Amino acid sequence: MTGTHTSHAIVHRFYGEHQPWLLHRLHSRVRHREDAEDLTAETFLQVMQQRDLADIREPRAFLTTLAKRILFHFWRRRDLEQAYLDALSLQPATQALSAEEHNDLVETLLRVDHALDGLPSKAKTAFLYSQIDGLTHKEIAARLGLSTMTVRRHIARAVERCCALA
Repeated sequence: MTGTHTSHAIVHRFYGEHQPWLLHRLHSRVRHREDAEDLTAETFLQVMQQRDLADIREPRAFLTTLAKRILFHFWRRRDLEQAYLDALSLQPATQALSAEEHNDLVETLLRVDHALDGLPSKAKTAFLYSQIDGLTHKEIAARLGLSTMTVRRHIARAVERCCALA
């Protein structure tokens, strides 16, 4: 019990010493203070998962590294949501989605984006051309300057990764 009390005290002290600094730093990177507060909270949630905060020699460098990762995912999600909203605005009003359907679709897009992470950009592009634009392998090959067989392999790898989500 003493170890738990000690670790809580270390986290509390760590938070007290560095939260205002991190909040200010993140607020300078994002538009809204609420977003900066959420990102700061997420960073400290990850701090709490660390084994031994007492061993961290450069706490602000450590926090900066964690916060940059969280900020990257924040921006990626925001960009993906904006692309989705842009595409949605082009649809007829009769196809409007409920808020729940919208959230489900955004979450699915984020999972697909995560599944495709690490694939070469041409593989991602080939997959998106096939799934979103409905292009044939031959059309995709012409657009990307690849062979049809390479396009097939790229799409197969992307589909394989997406199937792993299920």
